[in-house]
Amino acid sequence: MPKMKTKSAAKKRFSITGSGRIKRKHAFHSHILTKKSTKRKRILASSALLSKADEKIVKEMI
Repeated sequence: MPKMKTKSAAKKRFSITGSGRIKRKHAFHSHILTKKSTKRKRILASSALLSKADEKIVKEMI
């Protein structure tokens, strides 16, 4: 049986860390930034780890 193909959307949005967790970006940081506070924009700019519940689904896609 052939290998499963990687989902292109997941490949572009997620990356795996050295410890095996999945890294993601925050939403709402692309436009309309004037009404958002500096603190909120700074937090949105940083990356975050995917929750444990979603990790299995995304690992199958990657």
